[in-house]
Amino acid sequence: MTDRAAGESTGRTTAFAAALARGWQGRQRFVVLDDQFDGGSRFLGCLQAWRADPQRCAQLHVITVSADLGGGFTAPTLNDEIGSRWPPITPNLHRLAFEGGQVQWLLVPMALRAGLSELLTPVDAFALGHRIERDAPASRREAKALARLARVGSLVWLETPSSADEGAMRSAGFTQADDSGKRWRYDPSFVPRRGPSRCTTHSPDNAPIVVIGAGLAGCAVAWALAEQGRDSIIFERHGALAMEASGNRAGLFHGIVNPQDGAHARFNRAAALEAQRAVTVALARHGVQGNVQGLLRLENHDNAWFAMHATLQRLALPSDYVQALSPREASDRSGLTLHQPAWWYPGGGWVQPGGLARSFIERAGRRTTLRASCAVESLTRDAEGWVLHDAAGHALATSSAVVLANAGDALRLLRPLMPSSAPDAWPLLKLRGQISMASLSEMGALNLPQVPITGSGYLLPPIDGLAIFGATSQADDDDSSVRDSDHLHNLAQLSRLTGKQIQLDTTQLTGRTGWRWSTDDRLPVLGAVPDIAAALGVQRLEQPSQVPRLPGLYACTGLGSRGITWAALAAQMVAASITGAPIPIEASLLDSVDAARFVVREAARRARGGD
Repeated sequence: MTDRAAGESTGRTTAFAAALARGWQGRQRFVVLDDQFDGGSRFLGCLQAWRADPQRCAQLHVITVSADLGGGFTAPTLNDEIGSRWPPITPNLHRLAFEGGQVQWLLVPMALRAGLSELLTPVDAFALGHRIERDAPASRREAKALARLARVGSLVWLETPSSADEGAMRSAGFTQADDSGKRWRYDPSFVPRRGPSRCTTHSPDNAPIVVIGAGLAGCAVAWALAEQGRDSIIFERHGALAMEASGNRAGLFHGIVNPQDGAHARFNRAAALEAQRAVTVALARHGVQGNVQGLLRLENHDNAWFAMHATLQRLALPSDYVQALSPREASDRSGLTLHQPAWWYPGGGWVQPGGLARSFIERAGRRTTLRASCAVESLTRDAEGWVLHDAAGHALATSSAVVLANAGDALRLLRPLMPSSAPDAWPLLKLRGQISMASLSEMGALNLPQVPITGSGYLLPPIDGLAIFGATSQADDDDSSVRDSDHLHNLAQLSRLTGKQIQLDTTQLTGRTGWRWSTDDRLPVLGAVPDIAAALGVQRLEQPSQVPRLPGLYACTGLGSRGITWAALAAQMVAASITGAPIPIEASLLDSVDAARFVVREAARRARGGD
């Protein structure tokens, strides 16, 4: 870029930020969509203008939609702002938070038309500059896409308007804000036709939001709400947080690759990148045990390494997210002699789950209150909102918004709210798991890896003088004891994982048993809880957005064995659903984790005659 071009770009950025400041003053939340990345200088200009404005909005969200994001940021000042937090630019949305979450930057590495279709948030201001020459049909499609996201009064800046834009913008409900043809305001003379909403009403008041459950999910929700400027109260039946499935000494987090790149892989990829940021903060700021130095996931099918490389080439996943390693390369990474190729996730690792939960609470700070040893026996609704009752029937709290983050116990609270003839809101399956632990002296000649290894089972690096490996998974098993038969199962998995026959005296092993709740499609349950009674009266239910919802009731559950990986992203999604902030995953992926997806499946089953 020449000095003149750089100067013009800087001037446009300054003018853009100044124009935004006139719009955000006095607002609680202001959302900007910009299709110009310019190495991050556009966002930096917004951030600096926001900081300098005493009348700034409480929450600023900048959405950058640009195929140029893969080149990384080049604005020098951003080094101080971002440091090592810049994510691998994989084909999904990426969220970065500044100023304790008051400013959030949502990166959408797509061309404008594709990016607009993947967003679900109302936008207050659009700045569009990197646009190809458009004919009339293309301009109409773009104008309709802008109108779908616009609020009444939203502004649009067209840096290079085409001859086709004026008619297209007017037909979509925009009026000119000046004589240049570059500034437009959404002011439709008609009632816009909107698609069905998957949320009821957002929670606009400042009263605390109630969260039931203080495991990883509930603590993460409290943190995400705090970033959105909302207070919360967490009710936990145990005497401290993270006492159940989140109580293990250590757990893994990492992404997933599969050739189809379906919903499971896409959600895990986005969640793993959010988890990496959360764990990094927990380790650096809150003294939590763990490591973010990578993880190996072994493959064991024939010709795996060639298939893995072909998948990476076709999906174009960046090497700072995942790499395919040969057995020798995997051995070098782990410090063990491995005989299988492996996926290497540079941002994966391990963390103590309870410590991560504590980190979320500490990040929420004064915006959250933990009420331990306070079990919620029932949930009812009155004119003021949702009422939580204890076992004696006394009211514990009333709130306009409640988040069920209490795993399978959420079903117990929901059943009285559901028709007796209907199935549970979600097909949650209770899975018993047992891990095994041995002192390092008991491991004999087997060295432990430098990084976590997973595949058929898992093995962690040394933690507090222990080897930790496992784990079992059994449905409908309520036995809380630590069983020798499960130790033998874990030892057999360890032998397959390391390629060495491991024989240890099970009486010398210790372990821990816990239960996780998982759905039949192995994805979490997130967002507004469906109103199944009302849904039974809807003639056609073809997608989750059409399902009626119980007002003010939300779910963050079904995290299964991936609580560490999923908790941060899941919590951000639920918090955004409550507050109206931008949802940090693609619209095309949201149906896969929506709490109402099972209602749609049941409606389809009924339409087929119950087969």
